[in-house]
Amino acid sequence: MNKKLNTLFFVLGATVFNILVTVVSFLLLTTIYVSFLMPVLPEGAPHELIFSLIFIAAIVLSFVAYRFVLNRILKKIKFEDYFDPILRGRRPPPKKRND
Repeated sequence: MNKKLNTLFFVLGATVFNILVTVVSFLLLTTIYVSFLMPVLPEGAPHELIFSLIFIAAIVLSFVAYRFVLNRILKKIKFEDYFDPILRGRRPPPKKRND
């Protein structure tokens, strides 16, 4: 496989991983809320607001997990050898002059 195909598979895999971690985090936080906190809260508690906060927390947790896994991968492999850069500058970096 070439670098572009490796990059495509990596981006697709990372996207699927991020979505799965978000869904699992949301389900886990919702289960914790419904099992432990909901019975303790008073009758008129704003459950819609709490579920919104759970959703935001799930997104934050997925970003933290994604960053952690990506840093572990970066330590193990050299990206330049296997992946093509996604974003390239418009100009190449300036060459150093030997004066």
